[in-house]
Amino acid sequence: MMQVTLTPRGEEILKARLAEEPGQSPEELIERALEGLKQEPQQPKRRTPAEAVAHMREARKGVTLGGLKIKDLIEEGRRY
Repeated sequence: MMQVTLTPRGEEILKARLAEEPGQSPEELIERALEGLKQEPQQPKRRTPAEAVAHMREARKGVTLGGLKIKDLIEEGRRY
């Protein structure tokens, strides 16, 4: 058997969760939290190049430079 000492913040979180879920023991709550950690993280879906381009085009809709042109920004950067 392993003993774990909680930090004050950890104890605060545990007490709050126990108050939200009456009838749960601290051991059950911690075990459930640890079960969630052991699940493998989901890999992000790989996109085809065409899907990636479509996503970028969709994401940039409505994004503006406030009427400025990129050429003007480049020139401004050269001044300094």
